[in-house]
Amino acid sequence: MAAESNLLVGLDLGTTKVCAIVGETTEGGEIDIVGIGTHPSFGLKRGVVVNIDDTVNSIKRAIAEAEHMAGCEISTVFSGIAGGHIKGITGHGMITIRTQEVTKSDIDRVVESASALLIPTDREILHIIPQEYIVDGQPGIKDPVGMHGVKLEAKVHIVTGQITSAQNLVKCIHLAGMDVADISIEQIASSEAVLTEDEKEIGVVLIDIGGGTTDIGIFYGGTIRYIESMTLGGDHIDRDLALGLSAPLPEAKRIKEKYGSALLDLVNSEETVEVISVGGRGLKNVPRKRLAMIIEPRVEEIFALIKREIVKSGYYDLMPGGAVITGGSVLIDGSAELAERVLGMPVRMGIPSNIGGLKDIIANPIYSTGVGLVLYGSRHDGEKKLRIRDENVFKNVFNGMKNWFSEFF
Repeated sequence: MAAESNLLVGLDLGTTKVCAIVGETTEGGEIDIVGIGTHPSFGLKRGVVVNIDDTVNSIKRAIAEAEHMAGCEISTVFSGIAGGHIKGITGHGMITIRTQEVTKSDIDRVVESASALLIPTDREILHIIPQEYIVDGQPGIKDPVGMHGVKLEAKVHIVTGQITSAQNLVKCIHLAGMDVADISIEQIASSEAVLTEDEKEIGVVLIDIGGGTTDIGIFYGGTIRYIESMTLGGDHIDRDLALGLSAPLPEAKRIKEKYGSALLDLVNSEETVEVISVGGRGLKNVPRKRLAMIIEPRVEEIFALIKREIVKSGYYDLMPGGAVITGGSVLIDGSAELAERVLGMPVRMGIPSNIGGLKDIIANPIYSTGVGLVLYGSRHDGEKKLRIRDENVFKNVFNGMKNWFSEFF
């Protein structure tokens, strides 16, 4: 959050960039984006902090730019968390209803029962998300409070992460001079910005491909049912191009973003691209088709691995909403078409919506998580404002995240 009470700040800490988005709550309850700050990310790899000082510096630079644009001072942020260490598991709980009528305390007891799994000591429960409740064998119930019955069951999705990864993330934000109001897994954050309620209800898969990670979230029946995070992203394409063209990594990233295509068929065979050679050997002309020949197999591989995860989830045949792809690495020309071919379902590009202010600027997949964190914060800020500066910092964050599941119902 910023110094002004009606301002909310989302901080997206990615492998290739740090992005700060400032949103302002209007009198009508809508969100206007009033500030954006981005800076290359030098201290994170695959969504995990690998250098504290570099990460802190990147955060400070992005925040300073956002503060300048919004004309405010940022003191608190809503942060995303991602990386291959984020995992989801299912749980099932059952209790006897004491008063023959389901109460809120019964809901708490059955959810606690469903989450009583053996979690490794190096991991922490981040979110507990109810899928459905079952009263005396009747499934598909979203809110059983007040219903009569004898037996109450709950199916939940439990999200866990390495506690040290989250600790380092919060520590970097703290060292940059800010509090952490809350943390959200990035699948949830991005969904706030790019998915519709109808899509979440009928079945849709959200695919967020960043620089170092690919986050998958499957929604069905109005809630998230399955998550997976893969340590595979756009920087793998950069490395393939650098190797195939004998070019420096920054140059490979530049030509990918400017001239890359995920489909060979979309490229004119006569086009050429000037590429800087590694080691200062000067410029060379490369057929643009050669770029596509390197990019297409890697993007195809990424979507093939994504399809495998969707099939493994058991929801592949329950996705009439198809897939929504977002994140900076889907901006390569032809990505949506290739995704549709590999996944075997309708695909659309996900860009932030349902916001005002600088909406023309942020109508880009690279801002989906940042904008989503602002929207996430707008729903939670009035309920809990964790000012994380005491020695129980991580315990407070995690306890807040565990309580978050009630927002789905």
